[in-house]
Amino acid sequence: QVQLVESGGGLVQVGGSVRLSCRAAGAFSSYAIGWFREVPGKEREFVAAIPWSGSSTYYADSVKGRFTISRDNAKNTVNLQMNSLKPEDTAVYYCAVCRSGGYWLSRSYDYWGQGTQVTVSS
Repeated sequence: QVQLVESGGGLVQVGGSVRLSCRAAGAFSSYAIGWFREVPGKEREFVAAIPWSGSSTYYADSVKGRFTISRDNAKNTVNLQMNSLKPEDTAVYYCAVCRSGGYWLSRSYDYWGQGTQVTVSS
């Protein structure tokens, strides 16, 4: 069992930055962690993922070059640095544990946090 808590969301202006954190309780370091986002009326969308080793990272095309995912297994934390934010980045952001399957698929994830709202204003 892994429990995840996201933090760091809020209101930010277009072009600004925000850093989200995902803190875990439980067997965290063995698993890949992903970030997804969701807007009402739309499917949950893959944003970024990082395997347990942190040796590689994966991003959706829509955020590549603007977002950076990182992890600190000693602190049971995965961060998502979000730069050059756009209005279309407005969403509830969730972190989750990937147990098997493709990183970009929400069905590959077993444990989810409660989400944190990011609102980008123009």
